Amino acid sequence: MPEPRRITSADVARRAGVSRATVSYVLNATPGQSISPATRSRVLEAAAGLGYAPSAAARTLRTGRSDVVLCLLPDWPIGNEVGNLLGNLSTELARAGLTFVAHPGSRADRPIAEIWKAITPAAVLSFSDFSDGETEAMRAAGVALVVALLGRAGRHGRELEVPQQLIGRRQAEHLCGAGHRRLGYAYPDDPRLQIFAEPRLSGVRAFGEPVVRTVPLDAGPAADAVARWCADGVTGICAYNDEVALAVLAGARRLGPGAPAGLAVIGVDDIPAARLAVPPLTTVTTDQRMLAVHLATTVVAAVGGRTGPPLPTDDLIRVVVRESA
Repeated sequence: MPEPRRITSADVARRAGVSRATVSYVLNATPGQSISPATRSRVLEAAAGLGYAPSAAARTLRTGRSDVVLCLLPDWPIGNEVGNLLGNLSTELARAGLTFVAHPGSRADRPIAEIWKAITPAAVLSFSDFSDGETEAMRAAGVALVVALLGRAGRHGRELEVPQQLIGRRQAEHLCGAGHRRLGYAYPDDPRLQIFAEPRLSGVRAFGEPVVRTVPLDAGPAADAVARWCADGVTGICAYNDEVALAVLAGARRLGPGAPAGLAVIGVDDIPAARLAVPPLTTVTTDQRMLAVHLATTVVAAVGGRTGPPLPTDDLIRVVVRESA
């Protein structure tokens, strides 16, 4: 059976009784055109009735640029906060007339060049860093913005580096403000999460060197880590995220009467289970909508040849206080 023919602007023009140029003016909201409300309405109704979707390739040829923002996702689990960020970013970019496309997977599976060349995006976002050669190739091809949201150790100026460090600072600041002088850091046992864990740990280190231990999501090994922290005089633990913090709390309960009294634990993300923990978990949360607005504004500014705004950090990250710390 032959594939159904793609609906074109010529089909819309015939149904609306107008020229293809008029269809283009209406659907692209071209400024400076004198088109009556009645004609505009006919074109929109005809396009909706036919299910017409403008060709992205044709639009790129006509305008000289794509409206696609490509986000390259590393090979790691998409947690609560990252999922919220992606959803909010898609919404904010759509409001600016840009299409958000997320591509998951490892760079070893398919070279970056094959991905962006297939899409010809206006901008490329990635949670991991680019090599200098990759950046130069994309910019030479007319990609308006190339942003590594998190970089390799020693690389600065990344869009999410500051917020991740602030998360760790807020954790340590809260515990130190409550009188804890010896802190521990519960590091995740999934090496794919290192890209987030390292800047968070860096933020904690602004308040002194914590005792770092890897904590799997298992009460038994977590209990061993808690016991060792207790022996080291640690009274406050900053966990990589809420899941790791829940493991620490479970490990403390596993110790029974031997659990240290007054041990404070603080997580990150404010997942729904945090408020159901025993005790309810104090955590750090990020305003993902505010962050998405900033990233979207940065993209739109770059596509328009302008400089993006500074990141607003004052109200971006806050502590949600509960009974665990």
